[in-house]
Amino acid sequence: MTADDWDGFLEAIRGAVGASSFTSWIEPLRFVDFKDSTLVIGAPTSFMGSYVSQHFGKKMLHHANAISPQVKALDFNVVTSAAKPDTAKGPRPKAGGDNSLSLDPELTFDSFVVGKPNLAAHAAAVAISDGKPACNPLFLYGGVGLGKTHLMHAVGWELRQRSPDLKLVFLSAEQFMYRFVQALRGRQAMGFKETFRSVDVLMVDDIQFIAGKDSTQEEFFHTFNALADRRKTIILSADRAPGEIEDLQDRIKSRLQGGLVVDLHPTDYELRLGILQSKADALLGKNPGVRVAEGVLEFLAQRITDNVRVVEGALNRLFAVAALTGCEINGDVTRDTLADILRLYDRKVSIDEIQRTVSRHYNIRLSDMIGPRRLRDLARPRQIAMYLCKQMTSRSLPDIGREFGGRDHTTVIHAVRRIEQLRRADGQIDDDLKILQRTLENGAA
Repeated sequence: MTADDWDGFLEAIRGAVGASSFTSWIEPLRFVDFKDSTLVIGAPTSFMGSYVSQHFGKKMLHHANAISPQVKALDFNVVTSAAKPDTAKGPRPKAGGDNSLSLDPELTFDSFVVGKPNLAAHAAAVAISDGKPACNPLFLYGGVGLGKTHLMHAVGWELRQRSPDLKLVFLSAEQFMYRFVQALRGRQAMGFKETFRSVDVLMVDDIQFIAGKDSTQEEFFHTFNALADRRKTIILSADRAPGEIEDLQDRIKSRLQGGLVVDLHPTDYELRLGILQSKADALLGKNPGVRVAEGVLEFLAQRITDNVRVVEGALNRLFAVAALTGCEINGDVTRDTLADILRLYDRKVSIDEIQRTVSRHYNIRLSDMIGPRRLRDLARPRQIAMYLCKQMTSRSLPDIGREFGGRDHTTVIHAVRRIEQLRRADGQIDDDLKILQRTLENGAA
């Protein structure tokens, strides 16, 4: 491998690791030498070299070997000049904070599927894009794969479209810490402060990462205050609410809680199905020869219950197989192709588990749930429990009836039909069922 191959190698890596990781970790690297089957790569610091080797080394070696089969290993050396931008290769993010190149062009408001679990977060993101001060700073929190990062990218694109000269920085809390540490080591602390405190928009993903890191928290606190005092836009995300982040300084928690704090709830069936339909439409546009059988998207939305990324990844895999083999994406192909994923969600739920979960949800005794009493405040939870037993177990109707105090199977049929009617007509019943199903699927009974 030679220096002439380096640009092609970088383009391959950009596609493999994504724009944000490429800008932060790969772009500062430089070709140094190729000898004894080893590609020698220059990094500005030993920390960066070690980090890239650990997190991206296998992918880099794979692509280097694809370009030049003689490459058998990578070696990272500290080369100070590796940090200097190569102006001959086109524009780079400005030192003043314009890091918009790290925004993913596919993560926009147009591609974000809105549903009940993320409605409030979406509305807040749109509002801050419109410059409404009541939404600044915006703090988004929720589990993995629920759309926090997508919304942050979408806000960034919207703001950039409205004001192309906006100084915008989007980065992870880990990247913020890394840049701060490097600034201290290079005695460039003032430059770091000027960079981050002069931006118009600061977006930091996974802010919980700085918890317990006192020096980084100190710098972030003062950066936050400087931007807030100038009424600049601040958007942050985390996997939990500010008050629940352990080892985060109280003064930072207080500042974060003073803004608009919005929770992204776990996805429900309708939202997952909407995301799958939107994703399938996009993939069909790129793969017009692929056919998707009726019921496949509904099956995926029902079975993969917690993580949007897993849902989208499953669909990507199905389309890849269909494009390569020419087969239709039907039920059999889906089960065969996604067997490993589906096994993870093939949790067995027992009738006893359902009864106990429903009893706790409605604050009634288990003995009353399965007993003979027919009071209305007991009858409805009992019917809901029977309905869930029919939906979530493979037990027969007579078996279910026996577990509810020896009731006849016709009682179970009546309960199932009644709850199906109420679910369509009563939003509270529908919400209760979604909560109960999610609890049982996650094994929290």
